[in-house]
Formats: sequence, C-alpha cells, structure tokens
Amino acid sequence: MREKLLGVAGAAVLAALVVPTSAMARDVVPFDGYSGGTIVVVQHQRRLYYVLGNGQAIRYPVGVGRAGKQWAGATRIDGKYVRPAWSPPREIRRDKPSLPDVIPGGSPRNPMGAAALTLAGGEYAIHGTNVPHSIGGNVSYGCIRMYNEDITDLYGRVRVGTPVVVIR
Repeated sequence: MREKLLGVAGAAVLAALVVPTSAMARDVVPFDGYSGGTIVVVQHQRRLYYVLGNGQAIRYPVGVGRAGKQWAGATRIDGKYVRPAWSPPREIRRDKPSLPDVIPGGSPRNPMGAAALTLAGGEYAIHGTNVPHSIGGNVSYGCIRMYNEDITDLYGRVRVGTPVVVIR
C-alpha cells in the first residue's frame, strides 16, 4: 500500500527514516556466569539477558522500577499470558485511585502490552508496553517493561519455571 501512495523510491526513503525499536536494539552478546535458559535482569544497565549458553545471551533493552520501587533476587516464571487483562495492584491503586478495577487485554490503556511473564512470589511481571518511549528508563512500580516485539520474542523462548535473576 505504501508503494502505491509514495512510489517504490518514496517507500524506500520512508523505511530508511523509520526509527528502529527493539529489532535493532536486541542483540547477541558475550555473557557468562549463568546457565542457558536463565533470564538475568541488570537494572542499573536497564537490560535483560536471556542466556543462550556457550558464553552468549540475547540482550534486550528494558524499563525498570523507579527509585524506591526496584527489587533484587531470584525467582521464576510462574505464568505466560498473551494480551492479558490487568488489575492494578494495591500500591498503584492507592497512587492512582481513578484506575478501573480491570483493564481488558488489548486496550491501549493496558500497561501489559502484547504479553506478560508473571514472576513467582509477588505482583511483578516481565511484560510488554504500549508506551515504547519508556524503555530504557526507571519507570515502573517494579515490573520489567519490554518493547512488545521483544516480549513476544522472549515469550516464545521461555517456559513456566524458567529461572529469573534480578540484579540492581
């Protein structure tokens, strides 16, 4: 369709001007110290690593918790959800009382984005976002935000039970 409106040359110019998001930001990097299949979040780097093994990991840019909202520790994925509905936790509801009890999956107001990987032992998740400019910042109440394209990629690589390590 773009080619019909702009011509082939115009479409090529437009494609070159589009700012790449996660597809260009996601890369394979050297990474040791954890077994293959582990997710490691390094909050001060605002990066999530999915360990491939053999000294390599896929590195994704992420948004992490605001000051006072970050946490560290080891957990595991206890659920996988595509376009999940979201119920604001008590702390968020206290700060934003006008939020509804539930925001349906797929709604542009739903902060979970395309998919979510819930973490055992708390109210946190690794999830997509409908606010892509928040990636790379200290922006959440403790969840780890990813570009929707990246959470979709990670979702396909992990299973319930995958270990997750979060480092400040």
